[in-house]
Amino acid sequence: MGGDPAACDAIAERLRESECEPVRTLLVVGAGPKALAVAAKAHVLRELGLPAPRVVVVEPHAVGGNWLPSGGWTDGRHRLGTSPEKDVGFPYRSTFARGRNREIDAAMQAFSWTSFLVDQGGYAEWIDRGRPSPQHHVWAKYLQWVGHRIGLDPVAGRVTSISPAAAGWQVSVTGAAGAMTRIDADELMITGPGRSNRALARHPKVLSIQDFWELAGRRELPVSSRVAVIGGGETAGSALDELVRHEMLTVSVISPMATLYTRGESFFENSLYSDPGKWSGLSVEQRRDVIRRTDRGVFSVRVQESLLGDNRVHHLQGRVVRVADDGPGVTLTLRNSPRPDEVHAFDLVVDATGGQPLWFLELFDSDAADLLELAVGGPPTQARIEATIGYDLAVSGLESKLFLPNLAALTQGPGFPNLSCLGELSDRVLSSMPVAGNSPTVSETARSGAGVGVSSLRK
Repeated sequence: MGGDPAACDAIAERLRESECEPVRTLLVVGAGPKALAVAAKAHVLRELGLPAPRVVVVEPHAVGGNWLPSGGWTDGRHRLGTSPEKDVGFPYRSTFARGRNREIDAAMQAFSWTSFLVDQGGYAEWIDRGRPSPQHHVWAKYLQWVGHRIGLDPVAGRVTSISPAAAGWQVSVTGAAGAMTRIDADELMITGPGRSNRALARHPKVLSIQDFWELAGRRELPVSSRVAVIGGGETAGSALDELVRHEMLTVSVISPMATLYTRGESFFENSLYSDPGKWSGLSVEQRRDVIRRTDRGVFSVRVQESLLGDNRVHHLQGRVVRVADDGPGVTLTLRNSPRPDEVHAFDLVVDATGGQPLWFLELFDSDAADLLELAVGGPPTQARIEATIGYDLAVSGLESKLFLPNLAALTQGPGFPNLSCLGELSDRVLSSMPVAGNSPTVSETARSGAGVGVSSLRK
């Protein structure tokens, strides 16, 4: 470690290894649901006398920050698109240690959504109200409750650089006051969607999703008659859900899809998210079809139902290829090959295309970037990285583990990038650590992605 002495001393104290045996350190970027799921499972394993890494979480805002207004992705008042019962332990089907898995699941239930409600005195009311999806800020409160119960103390700061080290990774963290600290970790897990302050153009009438929620939270959204929202996923869905509460004449949703699709919510679709074990039996084409129909570029059923009865909402198909000033407004050029380009004028545009899957690459120094390029077989594109994600949700071919659950959908299952199987996610990440006398109750064939080789995924 290096940098600010006081900060280094504080973190060194928290990272001090056990005198009995060395403990590996897993550093997680972002204190969201995935980080809490892994930290809670590691806590349970240690309480049960099973080996687990020390989990260090780096977060610039707060635990669950992306579900709070401070994170820039929401105003905190909109509702969770996934059932809250898909909590940090779901689906409570551990495969970590043969003979101990039921014990692990039982211990994890102490950190469940229902345990949170019971502890807060709201369980009966939640049941009587029909198990509604909580508002985002309540979900953040649940994550903070989990963190408090396991004694999680995140390192406050933003990761600014990632470098390979002799036995793992060196991560540079810059605090709010500008002090920089370097943390050595054996393994690294990166979560989160990246920055929310990016917009497709610098224009006063084009808002990033962070700009949008800041204005909406202050009740200062500009009065507009023609509004466009770019994007077809849940980020766009939440923005639309907010916009229809305002006096807008028309709200156009711009996406390259033929129409606005609703997320599949039947048992059959949900089971693929909750039980990734079925995923290995599907071809690459079938996997992509499932993801396209149920996850990427789709709205939740709740959002779709709220928009159906509003005749101000329309869909415009196309990709935005040009943004131009138009006096008091802005014009967007939409491309739909082979049709001619179309130009539409708006008073306000919200870029709600969501996070950038490869946002973390800007943190890698040249040595880390070279290692990743060697591991994926070329420049690290999304397709190449996705193809190399192994059973443990880490990039295959790297000596030091780099867990990228947000890019694990294609090879390992669509539930890993979201909230659909956080308990399974923590099992897979932590099962990469050797457990003396125990082994995960999963076949080596399943571990290697049975039936679908990496070479076929790269095509």
